[in-house]
Amino acid sequence: MAEETSREEEPTKKSKKTVEEKAEMSFLDHLETLRWHIIKSILAICIFGTVAYIYSDFIWNTIIFAPNSHDFWTSQMLIKLGDLFGYKSAGLMSKPLSLINFDLSGQFMVDVWTAIIAGFIIAFPYVMYQFWSFIRPALYENERKHASGAVAIMSGLFFIGVLFGYYLIVPFSLDWLAGYSISSQVSNQINILSYISSVTSIVIAGGIAFELPVLVYFLSRIGVLTPKFLRKYRRHSYVILLIIAAIITPPDVLSQMIVTIPLVILFEVSIFISAHVDKANKRKLDEI
Repeated sequence: MAEETSREEEPTKKSKKTVEEKAEMSFLDHLETLRWHIIKSILAICIFGTVAYIYSDFIWNTIIFAPNSHDFWTSQMLIKLGDLFGYKSAGLMSKPLSLINFDLSGQFMVDVWTAIIAGFIIAFPYVMYQFWSFIRPALYENERKHASGAVAIMSGLFFIGVLFGYYLIVPFSLDWLAGYSISSQVSNQINILSYISSVTSIVIAGGIAFELPVLVYFLSRIGVLTPKFLRKYRRHSYVILLIIAAIITPPDVLSQMIVTIPLVILFEVSIFISAHVDKANKRKLDEI
């Protein structure tokens, strides 16, 4: 009997060992899969970055340097809106920034880094698709259905945020910084590296900021964030948004409203999303 028991225990131990080894291999396989998704994303960024580097003249002269001009779309629209509402506006960038380069390899390095950033922006939907492909198998079937358009939504919000940063935040920020002076004895001669880092950081920050509804969705899904909390601090949030708009825009109400309204809409959309997820969570609890 003892021999039979020991024989029965041996296969049980072996089976447990096999399960543990499979689980360990499964974890290593997941790491390997993630590595390939990251490699594919980096390759996509490099490919689009190379294309951006080839067409660097268009990117620099038509896109990057455009906000540093009085003829930029935002400046002209501000003048037209001022005329429409009976408000006289001088537009933006009446005194464009004077850009210089200090380092011998400065312009080359700036050109390369700008191409990489442009590559990341263009390749963003593909990068999101790669990460979604990695996460998707771990989700339940109903979760996959609810999040079926995640890549398209995240990519759309990112590009809207990029455009918001480029057409609103960048020109207002440049105009304010160009006009800021501590003394008439000091003239502004801005290093090209400083200019491009300011423009790209604002644009990328705008894209990330517009992912707020997605972040709110996932935080509300796991119960970290609630619509009650967002509504409670709504007034505080509005004050913060107005302060941000006042800092980056000229000292007039029209400019501040142009920047503040999209941010307020984004916050309200986040509250709506949080409320929708909260209701879904409560329904699930009631069913249980």
